[in-house]
Amino acid sequence: MHLSDLSHPNQLHGLSVAELEDVAAQIRQRHLEVVSNSGGHLGPGLGVVELTLALYQTLDLDRDRVVWDVGHQAYPHKLITGRYADFDSLRQKGGVAGYLKRSESTFDHFGAGHASTSISAALGMAMARDRLGQDHKCVAVIGDGALTGGMALEAINHAGHMPNTPLLVVLNDNDMSISPPVGALSSHLNRMRLSPPMQFLSGSVEESMRHLPFMGGDLPAELNRLKGSMRRLAVPKLGAVFEELGFTYMGPVDGHDIAEMMRTFQEAHRVGGPVLVHVLTTKGKGYPYAEADQVGYHAQSAFDLNTGKARPSKTPKPPSYSKVFGQTLVKICEQNPRVVGITAAMATGTGLDLLQKALPDQYIDVGIAEQHAVTLSAGMASDGLRPVVAIYSTFLQRAYDQLIHDVGIQKLPVTFVLDRAGVVGADGPTHQGQYDISYMRSIPNFTVMAPRDEAELQRMLVSSLKHDGPCAIRIPRGPGEGVPLMEEGWEPLPIGCGEVLRTGDDLVIVAYGAMNAKAMATAELLAAQGIQATVVNARFLRPLDTELLHPLAKRIGRLVTMEEGSLEGGFGSAVIESLQESELHLPVMRLGIPDVLVDHATPQQSFETLGLLPDQMAERIRERFNFISTQIQNSSETGVEIPSVRS
Repeated sequence: MHLSDLSHPNQLHGLSVAELEDVAAQIRQRHLEVVSNSGGHLGPGLGVVELTLALYQTLDLDRDRVVWDVGHQAYPHKLITGRYADFDSLRQKGGVAGYLKRSESTFDHFGAGHASTSISAALGMAMARDRLGQDHKCVAVIGDGALTGGMALEAINHAGHMPNTPLLVVLNDNDMSISPPVGALSSHLNRMRLSPPMQFLSGSVEESMRHLPFMGGDLPAELNRLKGSMRRLAVPKLGAVFEELGFTYMGPVDGHDIAEMMRTFQEAHRVGGPVLVHVLTTKGKGYPYAEADQVGYHAQSAFDLNTGKARPSKTPKPPSYSKVFGQTLVKICEQNPRVVGITAAMATGTGLDLLQKALPDQYIDVGIAEQHAVTLSAGMASDGLRPVVAIYSTFLQRAYDQLIHDVGIQKLPVTFVLDRAGVVGADGPTHQGQYDISYMRSIPNFTVMAPRDEAELQRMLVSSLKHDGPCAIRIPRGPGEGVPLMEEGWEPLPIGCGEVLRTGDDLVIVAYGAMNAKAMATAELLAAQGIQATVVNARFLRPLDTELLHPLAKRIGRLVTMEEGSLEGGFGSAVIESLQESELHLPVMRLGIPDVLVDHATPQQSFETLGLLPDQMAERIRERFNFISTQIQNSSETGVEIPSVRS
């Protein structure tokens, strides 16, 4: 069977193991071809090819439900659920999404993008099934990294207390450090322990003892303990933990042995109640470069399949905001041992890998545990340290209560660097950093800021560490503006003070963070039409520089705000509220992300769709304020016609 002929995963039913292995090879080849051309997640999907095929041999996906945690490992799932022909469009505008989306396929039973949600969702589906009197299977597939998330552990705790609710959790473990050896003895003992005769025997003995006259219907504590000891026969230490939590544990199983996994999954379906199957996989399986560097090849931009090296950029780019942040923090930590960097399993993405290499004693990775990271930092700050917490904007949403309860209310000096703030591109709605302006501006005691370029980021980082209170700095994904950088000696900024970048008397443009470059470009386009704008780099969302903004607004009488975030409750809303409080009534136009989900595309395409490119914003401003360009003859000897503006 060829993948191109596959429109439904049930078509794989009945294939021999050899035929399934051939399909696995085709999946890997297609996976590698597409990701090497377009970029995307590589290692996670390559590691679960056999797991996917074996699991789906035991399921009917017209009825049964499968929830993939995060979804970045679900490319094999996509390739066997009717998206082979369109897979070249992966993560491109209008194409196949990089994560699971219920709107994309009936086989994407639950959407995701953030970690640790799968067990909760699958348990919810199982409970709905039972309440509605149905009998289909519900499965969660979760990685060992996502299992460290508190939400996953909460779901395991809940499921373990529901012994009559069938639920299969597949633990995709590609980190050998927590796993006991895979071997024939372990597999044999698991099959023996969970075989129908053994299950019948243990149940019959227990039932018989309950009916003995002197037992009174209940087993004494000693026999219950003996039963528990027998139940844990052949269960490794990790499995014993799950068994104590109420799960039946099976494994570990070789995640690249289709036949063994099929047998194990079939046995798991027969057990009833919550079952955890522990599967050992190799991240990046089948591509030597990805197997050798599992972190580097977790996700990749376009690369050469033969060498494994990224394709060089056509034009050199300035260093990314993340890299500048990491380099600057290293310098600061070298000078101040009280400063520590904290990440939630995103060292490379946030630039903290530089701190990890340079000063490991001042670097902390808490795993996928954003809530813990925030409260941990609060505890450190309360006893004299100056923690800097680097978390993606979209992931910090998960720790909102901790930001308020543990940091803001107590006014603790923690610095948060919100990476990937704004439009992020191909990762789609689950990863857009469009909400942080709205969710940060109302937290008590926080100072919230965003730099217009990477040099200002350095100054803001220094400012935050000198400030007596919590601070948040939002930075965008991708390269900086290419401005000169200092290696040390950065001057802190006065808190709450913006700056004027350009003057003009026709309108005021107030830009926040990365929108400053677009604001300046928009002002130049307007100037060519004879419309002269004052451009203000707000720098601070909280507190706003009302001493700068209000006189300009009052004098000029027209104001535009620009932000790379949601308009609802955003920067523009903050400016309007401040004007109203001072009884300044003037027309204000807010430019930002409206109440829509920003789908996967390149950032340029997303900005164009949102109407946030400079030429689009210039046109929108002209229309909003009814600016009319007219030609007036210049009386000078040059005879040049100078456009003027009437509104």
